[in-house]
Amino acid sequence: MRNPFASHGKTRRMRILWIVLAALLLVSAAPLWLYHQQVIQLSDQKLQDTERVQQSEITRSIASETLEFVQGVHGQLVSARQMLALTGWIADPDDPSHAPQIARMLQDFAENNHAILYVIAVNQEARGPSAIASDAGGFHADTDPFVQAKLKQAFAANYQSIEYMSEPFALGQYNRPAVVMSVPLLADGHFTGMLAAVVSLDQLQTRLHDESVHDLTVFVVDKDGRLVAYPDSREFFPGRDLTHNSPLVQQFRAFGGAPATINVQFRLPGKSQGGSVDMIGTFSPISPLHWAVIAQRSLADARADAGVRELTTQALSFLVGVTFVALLLGYLFAIGITRPIQGLVHSTRAISRAEFHQRVPVRGAAEISELAETFNNMAGDIEQYVDQLKDAASQNRELFLGSIRMLAAAIDEKDPYTRGHSGRVAKYSMIIADGLGVNSEDLDRLRISALLHDVGKIGVDDRVLKKPGKLTEEEFDLMKQHTVKGANIMRPVAQLRDVLPGIELHHERMDGGGYPYGLRGEQIPLMARIIAVADTLDAITTNRPYQSAMDLDYAMERIRSLSVVKFDPDVVASLDAAVREGRLRLTATLVEV
Repeated sequence: MRNPFASHGKTRRMRILWIVLAALLLVSAAPLWLYHQQVIQLSDQKLQDTERVQQSEITRSIASETLEFVQGVHGQLVSARQMLALTGWIADPDDPSHAPQIARMLQDFAENNHAILYVIAVNQEARGPSAIASDAGGFHADTDPFVQAKLKQAFAANYQSIEYMSEPFALGQYNRPAVVMSVPLLADGHFTGMLAAVVSLDQLQTRLHDESVHDLTVFVVDKDGRLVAYPDSREFFPGRDLTHNSPLVQQFRAFGGAPATINVQFRLPGKSQGGSVDMIGTFSPISPLHWAVIAQRSLADARADAGVRELTTQALSFLVGVTFVALLLGYLFAIGITRPIQGLVHSTRAISRAEFHQRVPVRGAAEISELAETFNNMAGDIEQYVDQLKDAASQNRELFLGSIRMLAAAIDEKDPYTRGHSGRVAKYSMIIADGLGVNSEDLDRLRISALLHDVGKIGVDDRVLKKPGKLTEEEFDLMKQHTVKGANIMRPVAQLRDVLPGIELHHERMDGGGYPYGLRGEQIPLMARIIAVADTLDAITTNRPYQSAMDLDYAMERIRSLSVVKFDPDVVASLDAAVREGRLRLTATLVEV
């Protein structure tokens, strides 16, 4: 145990030193430090306000442009539908008489609208001409399963006279963001087909990439938190759910399509374990589309971009210089004050190492000298009390172990066949545990548990306990209760709670066939596994009503045959090694353990 007087000496010295240093800091560096903190706080608040304004302008601008873009594509589809209506082709786009003209019209439509990669006009049977833009970049709608699935969904919506716009998805190996937009074809108010287009969001992605500078990240998500477009689709591809990656996306979803731009300050998990990054973010909803433009940047990057870090570094350098000078002067002054009590510090440390003969030199000012004399008297008293405590502890331990031995002997005396059994089991258990590398504290607990492992037999009827012949099933059930009875007897004694597993569980088996609880394998504490082997060894090698004593070789062969099934193989191996090395020999008489 750490000496409390040594801790008191250290605290006393540090208290004087810190009082002097604190006084000098209060009159020198503290005012400058407070002023610096105030300036930094005001600058940081101004920086955050500026960052919010910039993010709001960017997200609003992109949201407006995105809405105009989508509405423009929709308008183009509506115009194409009107063209089909004016020509009379809207009734059946797949009619062979005008299908070639529709195909040319669709091709012109795709070529003149850079955002459209593919366009198709189909009749009620979902058949009709299509066209693909020349700059589609190897995209083939007919072989893309995602596009085909979206077109089927669009047809189902248009069949009910509902205009359709799909959730975003990725195209091709570069994960280009795209959506499917469609309008129903109607003739005299009846559904005749669908005009649909695969619309590239490359323009939106380029805009996001241009704005994502100086560690600012701008992206677009839909109402379900799925990504619409990201500056680098190789990092995050369209359609990916960002709800769990971004607290800002969670905020957008929680607001449920808020109509206004909202600024949020939040934290992101950092790269270092247990760390986090302070972030500032903004989202501007695109209400008609149920999308939102999101911008976010860490406050640290924003400060670096604004030059706050350089300003802070310069101010801190000046403050560190002033603080260093103040600390140096304070330290030199404090050393002059604390030097007379250095002897007291060294002597206190010696006392904490149980060197109670150490005494403090009596010197210095009157108060210090008086403290040294008082400390020397106290050290002498402590030395005397510690010696007395050691003697008392040794006596108490011997009394305790003697009581345990007497109790074990009393238990064994109930049955003349088991006289000395508890002592031998304890001795064998200690030898086995030593071979397993059990520490000294656990060895003490094992010794007591082994001595008391059969204490529950006090509560077993003598007619069962001393029966010379084989027990009936009912009598054996009564005998098996000794484990639980023993644990219940010892449980009220708080100092013996650590030894209860060996008393209660030493008849459990590794295969789960033991009692009282049918535990198996590692569920059985090591203490109980050791006592089980030692108990069996003594049972085989001593005379019992149901058998004559067997020699050690027979006992070892029997125990090894039950390894894994009944006994822990490691415990059996330790016993085997102890027998082979001569560390364990059979003991026929009472053993002091």
